[in-house]
Amino acid sequence: MIHNIKRRKFIELIGYGCCGLILPSCSTVPITNRRQLSIYPEGAINNSAANAYENFKTKNKLITSGDQLESIKKIGQRIEFAVKSFFLKQDGKDPTSSFQWDYILVDNDKVKNAWCMPGGKIAIYTGILKVTQNDNALAAVMGHEIAHAVAKHSVERASQALTVNIGTQVADIFLGGAINRTRQTIGQSSGMDILQLGIFNPFGRKQETEADYLGLIFSSLAGYDIRESIKLWERMAEDKKGKEPPQFMSTHPSSANRIINLNKWITEVMIEYPPIKRV
Repeated sequence: MIHNIKRRKFIELIGYGCCGLILPSCSTVPITNRRQLSIYPEGAINNSAANAYENFKTKNKLITSGDQLESIKKIGQRIEFAVKSFFLKQDGKDPTSSFQWDYILVDNDKVKNAWCMPGGKIAIYTGILKVTQNDNALAAVMGHEIAHAVAKHSVERASQALTVNIGTQVADIFLGGAINRTRQTIGQSSGMDILQLGIFNPFGRKQETEADYLGLIFSSLAGYDIRESIKLWERMAEDKKGKEPPQFMSTHPSSANRIINLNKWITEVMIEYPPIKRV
């Protein structure tokens, strides 16, 4: 009886402690207004990202001049201006005010990817340019990556990983290690992590879908033809044909689902988020 009382008391204290940590640390994603967990300081993550970015630049072959790089910078600057202008007009709060924007073009045709680190550090691989093929499609890609940074998805992922790990460890104490044993058993038999499949992958897909939506808005505000995003993902689907994993095993939505979502959003976004003209 005494053991049970102590155990319940411990659970209560852990619960109160977690609530005290989590509740004051919630924020809201701009535009979508989705509530998100933000335990990690944004400044610390931005500083770490900036250091990782500088390290990345020293270890990869970069294209430092030419039309492709100029197009990337031009598109990025148009989106920068549009995002800043939109939010300042909405409520006077610019989520990119602490960003130190920078753009690099990585000379790697095998990698069809792009990313934006927290704080506005953006890399485009030459491989993705073979799929984008024009500025409107490239703007869709860059808008998506910038949306991750604006929505502070890196802060949220780090915060979620921390709370899941702590919560799992605490629960495992009172379940006699059942969670860890189950993870090991399933992992050994299938090569899959139940937390990855059940928590982190679905969460990643949610963030990716949100970035698709926000990226569409940012591209529209910057004056690009967002209808090209459909053609972009059709080309992506063709390029990934036979190589795309089942959606439940991925942190990204399937190309087919992305196309479905974009078709649903495009008309609404074009009407509600028209281009912001530079004076």
